[in-house]
Amino acid sequence: MAELVLLADPTEIRFLSDGTSLAVEFASIADLKSWLRLAGLNDPDMLTAEYDNTTTDGRAYRQMNAYPTWHGWKVYAYATDYTDTTGPLDSSTADRLAALAVAR
Repeated sequence: MAELVLLADPTEIRFLSDGTSLAVEFASIADLKSWLRLAGLNDPDMLTAEYDNTTTDGRAYRQMNAYPTWHGWKVYAYATDYTDTTGPLDSSTADRLAALAVAR
């Protein structure tokens, strides 16, 4: 596990109940792809999937899943990037929302 932590910065590592599998979450798709490359797991024949979807509240995202075998472990690696293009709130809106929050 030290190698996984040194090569990448996963946000979560879970040992699955079968005793031979790990679920590993990464903060971004770029982080997941970087780990696959650094660990020598970026074989074009490895099972991966990338898809776009939306959350129940309408927020757009892209998710990547990868299923390599690494040091004898079956790995279920995944990462999500939110792709909504709305930028930060303008200062007027942010100020009005802050005032509303304080008033409550």
